[in-house]
Amino acid sequence: MSDLQKIYPVSDPEAPPHPTAPIVPRGSSRSEQGDPIKESVNQPPPLDPPRKKKGRRSCWCKCVCYTLLVLFLLIVTVGAIIGILYLVFKPKFPDYNIDRLQLTRFELNQNSSLSTAFNVSITAKNPNEKIGIYYEDGSRISVFFMQTRLSNGSLPKFYQGHENTTIILVQMSGFNQNATNLMMTLQEQQRLTGSIPLRIRVTQPVRIKLGKLKLMEVRFLVRCGVSVDSLAANNVIRVRSSNCKYRFRL
Repeated sequence: MSDLQKIYPVSDPEAPPHPTAPIVPRGSSRSEQGDPIKESVNQPPPLDPPRKKKGRRSCWCKCVCYTLLVLFLLIVTVGAIIGILYLVFKPKFPDYNIDRLQLTRFELNQNSSLSTAFNVSITAKNPNEKIGIYYEDGSRISVFFMQTRLSNGSLPKFYQGHENTTIILVQMSGFNQNATNLMMTLQEQQRLTGSIPLRIRVTQPVRIKLGKLKLMEVRFLVRCGVSVDSLAANNVIRVRSSNCKYRFRL
């Protein structure tokens, strides 16, 4: 009877060791990119890209730019209108002159008060060919010596047409208390210089007429420096010199 040998498998010492656990779990497909199921479950959902917020600064800049643009267009439009009107009507300042100044009353009362009354003749010239002037109510004319108001009055309401010359007669009256020093100053001024400087101020509301268009009311200011020979009651005062300045005020 022949001897039987039992042969048992022997592991190859040079072979790599077998893994103890499966590389790819059961029930899943093998992929070099990893497990797609786990990655799809564990991966967070994609976030929306952040929206750009419009800051208040950009809105403020736009508002400022629009406002400046509107103002610029308004200034250009008004300037163009004024330029066209100037070229069409060619406006000129009216001219005024004090022709005659009569002192009808200049009396120092017993209580040292001074009563005065003047008659003034003013020549007003409108040199404009296409512009008329409405002299409205509310005017005021005053005669001053230094800082003391001697008399007050007002101009009449009338309309002065194109290239017109009008003579205006104005009656004024005044009253001053404690006028003793004033009388002494007047007499000393006349003795030293032979003349008395007076100032005449006129504030006159007017409205300008351009063709058929009547503009808004403005105030016309006249400032005249007048030198007279004397201040004698019931006497026509000789005007030695007269210089007037004019300006408008809204």
